[in-house]
Amino acid sequence: MPSLSMPGLRALSASSARPFIGRIREHPAPAACGGAPEILLVRPPTQSLPPGFRAYLLAEPSTGVSVPDAYVLPPGLQPLAEGDVVRVEPSTGRLSVLYRRASLSNSLLVTERCDNYCLMCSQPPRKQDDSWLLDELMELIPLISPDTRELGITGGEPGLLGVRLLQLVEQLKMHLPGTAIHMLSNGRSFSEEDFARRLARIRHPDLMVGIPLYSDLPEEHDHVVQARGAYDETVRGILNLKRSGVRVELRVVIHAFTHERLPELARFIARNLLFVDHVALMGLELMGFAKTNLPRLWVDPLDYQEPLREAVRVMNRAGLSTSLYNHPLCVLPADLHAFARKSISDWKNVYFPECEGCSLREACGGFFASSALKRSRGIAPVLP
Repeated sequence: MPSLSMPGLRALSASSARPFIGRIREHPAPAACGGAPEILLVRPPTQSLPPGFRAYLLAEPSTGVSVPDAYVLPPGLQPLAEGDVVRVEPSTGRLSVLYRRASLSNSLLVTERCDNYCLMCSQPPRKQDDSWLLDELMELIPLISPDTRELGITGGEPGLLGVRLLQLVEQLKMHLPGTAIHMLSNGRSFSEEDFARRLARIRHPDLMVGIPLYSDLPEEHDHVVQARGAYDETVRGILNLKRSGVRVELRVVIHAFTHERLPELARFIARNLLFVDHVALMGLELMGFAKTNLPRLWVDPLDYQEPLREAVRVMNRAGLSTSLYNHPLCVLPADLHAFARKSISDWKNVYFPECEGCSLREACGGFFASSALKRSRGIAPVLP
């Protein structure tokens, strides 16, 4: 999940001049944390706060607080818990949740810069120096629970970070060797063979790079990403990563510019990129540019069932691991249900009133919260 941020943090005592991050503790007994900054979460009102913590977050106001950096939490904040990591900005009264230990959808935003300008980008790029994001992530990673199953790396385009991206992956390998890392990238930076080799030489035990490929035709891919020559660099990036031993997932977002040639794209992948590790065919998230360009991009999933079915059939017969993401089961043909995954991040996921009584609800991934902007005419409960 990206940083969730809320204003309204109120200082009860002398506060720090600069923002800081810390790991939430729910118990006043100091943990054996090796000097990691810890922030005590205080739920019931109290007159006495134990010393030794980096800061204190109180669910309710209290009087007579004598320790520094004690704050009252803003109303409406999602519940914090042991092991979560937050950023406190005393000057603005803002609290940001950088990592939730209980979530299966944590991701690390490394930059908002990008060299593509995709028509359906859910997080439109920004041209600014945001190197502080990576500085903060280097502090954050040692505070993340080593039991975390998976972390995402996202942007913007991570490849634009160059050597600093390699340092980030090394940091993840050092502190979280048992955590799978899924990096979203447009692949273009890895068209430089040496960069792909250097990423491979880190030998992260569980790293996959997810790269979008939107058409078998270069001009169609370049139009979707709004960057001339991007197709050639992306394909070279895929080849270089696989040649170096890095796992690669191909990602195809389905919309009005991509759905008709899905079978042709599937045949291209099966003939030329059979060595990739996974192919993800993804429904559209109506955020960012996708929301702005909705009239141009929207196509009801009911109207691309046949090209989707044919694409899955081609890749499945070729032995490619293939999944459907962000598609509720009621808008998919029954023979594609086995390929559908519950993929929508927990903090974005919703179900509609029509889902009540559906026999497939437990297996279904539901909808993006943004789906309320435009909904398939096929949404309906599947009855037993």
